[in-house]
Amino acid sequence: MRIELKCFLISVLLLPGLADSQAQRVLSKETSSGSVLSGPDEEFGALFREVQLKAVFPDSKTFADCTPRFPTATILANYNQASQQRDFDLKSFVLQHFVVPTRPASGYISKTGQSAQQHITDLWTVLTRPASPRPKAGTLTGSLIPLPKSYVVPGGRFGEIYYWDSYFTMLGLRASGQNAQIRNMVDNFAYLINTFGFIPNGNRTYFLGRSQPPFFSFMVSLLSEVQGRRVIVSYLPQLQKEYDFWMDGKAQLTDQAPANRRVVRLADGVYLNRYYDDRQTPRPESYREDVNLARNAKDPQALYRHIRAGAESGWDFSTRWFRDGKRLRTIHTTDFIPVDLNSLLVNLELLLAEGYSLKGNQTRAKEYRQLAQQRRDAIQRYCWSSRNQFFFDYDFVARKQATVYSLAGVYPLFARIATASQAVSVARRLEKSFLKPGGLTTTLVRSGEQWDAPNGWAPLQWIAIQGLRQYRQVPLANRIKTSWVNENLRVYKASGKMVEKYDVISTAMAKGGEYPTQDGFGWTNGVLLRLLTEK
Repeated sequence: MRIELKCFLISVLLLPGLADSQAQRVLSKETSSGSVLSGPDEEFGALFREVQLKAVFPDSKTFADCTPRFPTATILANYNQASQQRDFDLKSFVLQHFVVPTRPASGYISKTGQSAQQHITDLWTVLTRPASPRPKAGTLTGSLIPLPKSYVVPGGRFGEIYYWDSYFTMLGLRASGQNAQIRNMVDNFAYLINTFGFIPNGNRTYFLGRSQPPFFSFMVSLLSEVQGRRVIVSYLPQLQKEYDFWMDGKAQLTDQAPANRRVVRLADGVYLNRYYDDRQTPRPESYREDVNLARNAKDPQALYRHIRAGAESGWDFSTRWFRDGKRLRTIHTTDFIPVDLNSLLVNLELLLAEGYSLKGNQTRAKEYRQLAQQRRDAIQRYCWSSRNQFFFDYDFVARKQATVYSLAGVYPLFARIATASQAVSVARRLEKSFLKPGGLTTTLVRSGEQWDAPNGWAPLQWIAIQGLRQYRQVPLANRIKTSWVNENLRVYKASGKMVEKYDVISTAMAKGGEYPTQDGFGWTNGVLLRLLTEK
């Protein structure tokens, strides 16, 4: 869990405009050697397992985020000796050997009479974390991966940067005129790509098996609103590496082995993508929950993989991924071609095409325009239901479309993949089935999972509003905006807080998920501020 000073310095050198081939070779050697970062579950083994399964902390994420006070070998030796004593107190041992993370945003309440807009503006400081100092060799950093520039965290239990959250947070930063902070965060993501070859779920060592929905291309486009479109060229190496990450394994695919990591070869030779995780063990931040879920599973490792892939999707969890449409134990995320993921990758392919064109490489630009068109056509073929007039995920293992209506179906509008008539049909379904007093519900199913009804989430409201606007469905977009903004303001007036998710049907406190509703909250703040300030 420690980052060598040498690795950190080399990685900083690889920020846009500072790439150096020799440094890249050294970095590659460094990260592919025995110094590869390990998660706390791997590092502390039996101690980690005991702490998590005995629920020393109510939230499994707490211990995963603790910082060790002593070297790993010392802690494990002390544990092996102390645990043999009859009066051994596990929690006392943990508190003596680890620093428990603080949550500075959780207790923040706005000043009396303060507007929501001012509250959010004040919260940027509370939610911003400074650039990490260059760690010395042997520095005890815990699971947190230091970043070279300042960044904004979601808040509550989430004390690190999160990949897809950050795009929606940046929308608010843009509305606040904090353009330098947007650049800092884009640079941090570029740094993560250079260091690990992809953007992890967040800057924690236990997230290094998975990413999240690929919004980096949208972040670069957002930055280009400030610095001009040629900024795309500055980040072209990182955009290319992100694309290579999602497409890794493509060359090995055959009719007999159609899926490898995050890429899938369909029957007609078309390549699309899925969510995945390179590890098949319990998630350290939800260790107890995962172990309990897998107790009677026929294949616990497969279940862990599906759970982790669900976490990579950002929709952790939803009946969208369940085989029986009811129970988490039937999750089979990696069997799906998700319509949202592939819509986002169309945008990445198009931005790569634009970047290569700006650089003067028209051959590569043409290649990526063609790949984007192929993906568009494939989304139309596999994800559009002419019968139901809506976009769905595609189960490539069962060779049939999923049946769960979800707001993932609006991503083709956001990415401008839908036809005009499809957009009209999607709008009708949103208005008829999804639109509730507090905004859009995530799915039409009540399951107790947080990414199902009755919950609404800021990023999906923005995706839907923007998607509808792009197809001239402005009246509906405005209704969604009004419902969502009013619900945010209602909760703020009652509690003095912005929260992670909202019950948009009964407009009560949102429920579901593996942890209580969190306050802060990065993407809620970002989307609301953008909607409040737009002309």
